[in-house]
Amino acid sequence: MTGTIKTLVVDKNFGFITPEDGSKDTFFHASALSGITFAELQQGDKVSYDVEESEKGPRAINVARA
Repeated sequence: MTGTIKTLVVDKNFGFITPEDGSKDTFFHASALSGITFAELQQGDKVSYDVEESEKGPRAINVARA
């Protein structure tokens, strides 16, 4: 999937991605990044990612710049 970084919570190393397909925002954690560090991300960045189910709902994994 592809989307845009909507929110970054810097002190907790997580954020949310708004999918391009218009579906619900997707949570991601810094540990799910691929080829980029959390510090390099900015709101509005285009990213690609996969989605997996977790106990708290869907979350993005393999998050990389698009």
